[in-house]
Amino acid sequence: MLSTVLNFAQRVAEISLLGGIEIASVALIVYYVFAKTRAPIIIANLFPNLNLSYRTSLGKINTMRSDLLVTLRSTNEPTVQSSVAHGIGTQNMLELTPHAGYKPFKGYFDWGVIFPYVAQVFRSEKFEYRQVTEIVHNDPALKHAIKQAAEQALREQRYAQNGHRLLTRSVSADQAVDEEDESKGISYHAILRKQEQRAISILKEMGSTLNNGLLAFTSWILYKLLPCFLSGVVTNTKQIEMLKTASERSPGTPLIFVPLHRSHLDYIMVTFILTNNDIRSPLVAAGNNLQIPVFGGLLRGLGAFFIKRKIDPVEGKKDVLYRAALHLYLTHALKQGHNVEFFIEGGRTRTGKPCMPKGGILSVIVNAFMDGSIPDALLVPVSVNYERLVDGNFVREQKGEKKIPESFKKAISGIWKALNSKYGRMRIDFNEPYSIRELVNSFNQIAREDGNAKIYKPAARLLQHNQSTSSLYGTDVVCEEHRNLIESISRQVVFDCAAATSVMSTNALAFLLLTRYRQGAEEQLLAEALDELRNSLSGCKDIGFAGESSHVLEYACELLGTGLVTRTRNENGRMFIRAVDSVESFIELAYYSNALAPHFALSSILMTTFHSLLAETPDAAAVSRKKLIEASLENCQIYRYEFILNKPTQVLEHLLEKNLDDLLFRDYLRLPEEDKDIPFEDIRKARKLAQHLDLDDDDDHLSGDNNENDDDDGGPQLLYSSETLQQQRNICEVLAPFACTYLTVAQALQILHRNSMLESEFINFVIYELSAKVKRGSCIYAESISTDSVRNCLKLLEKWSVIEVCNQQGMRLISLNTLYEMSRESLNTIVKKIGAIVPKLNDGYFRINNP
Repeated sequence: MLSTVLNFAQRVAEISLLGGIEIASVALIVYYVFAKTRAPIIIANLFPNLNLSYRTSLGKINTMRSDLLVTLRSTNEPTVQSSVAHGIGTQNMLELTPHAGYKPFKGYFDWGVIFPYVAQVFRSEKFEYRQVTEIVHNDPALKHAIKQAAEQALREQRYAQNGHRLLTRSVSADQAVDEEDESKGISYHAILRKQEQRAISILKEMGSTLNNGLLAFTSWILYKLLPCFLSGVVTNTKQIEMLKTASERSPGTPLIFVPLHRSHLDYIMVTFILTNNDIRSPLVAAGNNLQIPVFGGLLRGLGAFFIKRKIDPVEGKKDVLYRAALHLYLTHALKQGHNVEFFIEGGRTRTGKPCMPKGGILSVIVNAFMDGSIPDALLVPVSVNYERLVDGNFVREQKGEKKIPESFKKAISGIWKALNSKYGRMRIDFNEPYSIRELVNSFNQIAREDGNAKIYKPAARLLQHNQSTSSLYGTDVVCEEHRNLIESISRQVVFDCAAATSVMSTNALAFLLLTRYRQGAEEQLLAEALDELRNSLSGCKDIGFAGESSHVLEYACELLGTGLVTRTRNENGRMFIRAVDSVESFIELAYYSNALAPHFALSSILMTTFHSLLAETPDAAAVSRKKLIEASLENCQIYRYEFILNKPTQVLEHLLEKNLDDLLFRDYLRLPEEDKDIPFEDIRKARKLAQHLDLDDDDDHLSGDNNENDDDDGGPQLLYSSETLQQQRNICEVLAPFACTYLTVAQALQILHRNSMLESEFINFVIYELSAKVKRGSCIYAESISTDSVRNCLKLLEKWSVIEVCNQQGMRLISLNTLYEMSRESLNTIVKKIGAIVPKLNDGYFRINNP
C-alpha cells in the first residue's frame, strides 16, 4: 500500500516537473514575442474598457521597449500625432460603434458598454447573401457556351491532325467524318464532357461564399488589430447616410462601388465600413493571384469572386467559356440583389496617380441594364488614400524588376510587418452615386446634338445594344457605340475619384519636396509653403489633415521615416527637412506626390508650353492667348495615356481657358498694361458667361479682350512675370519627370531602326538610359525612372503609328512603322514634338536655383 502511494507521488512529481518546464518554456516564448513586438498594444486594444492592473508592471519590466507602451501609459504631454487631426466633418470608423454602448430605453447595465465591439458586430443588420454559382451552372446560355467551346476545341484538334482540309467541317458532319475522327482519337463527346467539367471548375474557383458569420467575425478582428498600425480609418458620416438613403429609395437597385486601387487593404476596408453601417456588403472582383492558402478562402467568404488577370491566355484567341461564365456570374449576382465592387484600374497603381480605366466588368453591368436584367444600377466612385502605404512601395517594379508574386509566406510577413509599424490614417470617400440609366440618357442626348459642337460624342446615332452572353467588353461583337459609352463612363469615374481623393499630410510634404525644394528647406519655410498649398487647394480638394503646418510636417516626416526624409538641425540651429538623396527614395516620394499631380496637370502644361513658345522665338516678349491654348491642346494629347485631364462631357479647351485665367490671377503670367484697366475678376466672369453661351472670345466684347492688342494669331498678348519665376518653375516641375521619361523613350526609338525588339527588352533599355542620365546629372528627376510611364509612352507612339506591335507566341514585338523605318531623320520630328513638353529650366529667364 505504501509503495503504491510513493509511486503515485513520484509520478505526480515527474509530471509536475515536466509540466513546469513546459510552462516555463512557453512563458519565455510568449514573453519574447511580447517584448519584441507590439503585442502590448494589441492586448490593450483587445480590452479597451477594462483597467487591467498588469499594464503598469509590464511597463516597468519592459523598460527597454517603453516606446511601445506609450499608448498604455497616461501622459500630460501632447504628442505630435494628437495635434494633427483629420479633416473637418469626418469620423474615425474605428471609434464609431453605432450599435454598441448606451441605447434608448436601456439602462446603464447594457452589456454593449463593456463589450462595444462584440455588440457592434452582433447587432449590425444581417442580409441574405444568395449564392449564384448553381444558378449560373443551370443557365442555358452557359450550356450554349460549353457547346461553342467544345466545337472550337474540336476544330483545333482536326486542324492539328489534318491541316486545312477538315478545318471547315461542322460537328454535325456525316458518320464517315465521325469514324475518321474516332480513328484518329478525336471524340466530340469526350471534348464536350471535358468542357462541362471545365465550366464546373471555373465556377468553383470563381464563386464567392459571402456570409454574415465571417463578416461579423472579421469586423471584430479588424476593430482590434487595425488600431495597432493605423491611427484611424476616416470617412465622412454624411457620405454613409447618403448611401443608406440611396439604398432605401431604390431597394432593388444594386450599388456598384468603384474605388481607385492603392492597397490590398482597400476592398477589406470598404466592406468593413459598409457592414458596420448596415449597408449590404458587395461582391468584390479580385485577381486570382490572391487565391493563396488560408487568405484566399478568407477573402472568398468576405465577398471576393476570383477572376483571371488575363482572360485570354493565348493572344488572338478568345476563351469563350470563361468569358460566358464571368458574364453570367455578374449578371445573375446583380439580378439576385447583390452589390458589386470592382477596381476600374484593374490593378494597384504603381505611381500614386490614377491608371487608365479598364472597362470589362463595367461593360457587363451596363449590358445587364440595357438588356433589362436589372432596372438600373448606381455607380459609386470611391476615393481611397493612405498617409503611408501599407503594402510597402513599388520601387522595384518602377526600376524594371519583376514583381514578387503573392504567396502565403509573403502575406504572413506583410501582416507581421504591419503590426510592428505605423501607417497613420487611411481615408475613404464615398462620392455621390450616379445612375447608369441617367448616364446612358445623357450620352444619348449628346449624340443627338449638332456635330459642330466641341463636346464628346459617343456616336452619330443612338446607342444600340447587341446582346452577347459569351463576350465581355473588347470583343468583336460589341458595337462601337457601346464601346464608346463604356469608355466614357469609365473615364468619368476615374476623373471623379481622382478629383475627390483627399490630400494627406505625406502627399503635401512629398509634393513640396519634389516640386519646390528638391535640395531641402528649413522647416519654417516649408511650413509657409504648406500654408500656401493648403490655401490654393481650399475649395478644390479635401484636405485630410488639420493643425499647424509645423506640426503637420513633423508628423509627416515621422510617418515617411528616415529612409525617405531627414529632419535635422542645420548650422544655424534651425530644423532642416530634405529628401534622402537616392534614386529609390525619390521614386517612393513621387508615389505620394503624384496624388496631387492630376490637380495641377493642366496648369503645368500651360506654363511649360508658354515658356517653350518663348524659347522658340528668343526675340519675342509675349505669346498670344490663342496660340498658347492651341499649343497646349496639342501637348495635352501627349499625356492622353498618363492623365485623364477632363471628363468626356467637358471641353478640354474650356478647362485650359479656366486654368489660364487662374495663372493670370496669380500673376504667373501678365496682360499688357492697357488690359489691366479692366478688373480681372470681371474678365473671368465674362469669359465664363461667354463659354456658357457658346460665344467665341474673339467675336464678342464680353471676353474682356482688347482687339487692338491682338496680334495676327488672334487673342491678347501674354507676358511672363519676372516676379514669380520661381513659382512658374515649381508649376512646370509637376509634370517634368513624366516629360523626361517620354523624351528618353522618343530618343531611344533610334535603336529600333531596321531592328525589332521585344517590348520588355526595349523598356529595360529605356530604364537603363534613364538611370544613366540620372547618374551623370543630365536628368535631375530620379523619379523619371518609371516603367509605367515608359509603357504609357509606347501606347502613345503606337496610337501615332510611329511603332507597330505584334504578338508572336505570347511575346510582344515592337518595330518602327514603315514611314519611320525609311529614315532615321524622320524620328527627329517625334523627338521635337515630345520635347515641347519638357520644361526649359536652363534657358535664360529660367535660371533659378532652388533655395
